[in-house]
Amino acid sequence: MWFLKLVSGVILLSMVSGAGLADTKSDTAKEQRWAEQIIDTLFDGDIVWLNAQGHQFLGIEMEAADGNNNMAAIVVHGIGVHPNWEQVVRPLRVELTEHGWRTLSIQMPILPNEAESMAYQPLFEEVPERFAAAIMHLQDQGIAHIVIVAHSMGSAMTTQYMAQNPHSPVEALVLVGMNSNVDNVPVNTAQNLNAIKIPVLDLYGSEDLAGVIDSAPRRVEAADDGGNISYHQVVVDGANHFFDGKEEELVNQVSGWLQNLH
Repeated sequence: MWFLKLVSGVILLSMVSGAGLADTKSDTAKEQRWAEQIIDTLFDGDIVWLNAQGHQFLGIEMEAADGNNNMAAIVVHGIGVHPNWEQVVRPLRVELTEHGWRTLSIQMPILPNEAESMAYQPLFEEVPERFAAAIMHLQDQGIAHIVIVAHSMGSAMTTQYMAQNPHSPVEALVLVGMNSNVDNVPVNTAQNLNAIKIPVLDLYGSEDLAGVIDSAPRRVEAADDGGNISYHQVVVDGANHFFDGKEEELVNQVSGWLQNLH
């Protein structure tokens, strides 16, 4: 696994055009379109290219405002979107840098827009390699403390990764808008929470999706049954699944909880 920071338009075009050459179930044409759009419009952060089993995927890295190079948050988007998505993802990847965190927002495997959530199940097999590439990239820069901050489907991907990789160097998880309804999510996130022992912030809104709200007690029970005394669930009054109009509170909740860990 390796990464390449873009230094010229020529390199940029060659990397994007080769993004679909590896064997992956992700919609690489859609990943390419997202990458081109991000590259054309990015104002905050630097483009990096990471590699997962021969597939090059995009990341956006942003240094901590205070110059701290010891803590980093991997930011993970939801279903079908990208690492600079304006709802939840961009506010977190940009504003967490004001609270001492370097951020690395990464492209996860995606499907065409019309794909249902359950169709993502085969893509979960590719998630560990993407996380591994992001973690290696950060560790190569000497970053000692790594957390994952994920939204929606990205939260499900994160719980699956951590449940199957208990010795990962990731120290804590922030899971925003996580659904544990087994009929609507490709993996059983409550079962995964039962196996996760590191600190977890389970954050959602009072006006979130029905599956997120209805399964909240199940998530608490799963973490409790698993003996995770560092699991914490918070509901933000008035927030919907995308925290529209509640971006400041979203960032404050996440940054405040992370600050208490260090």
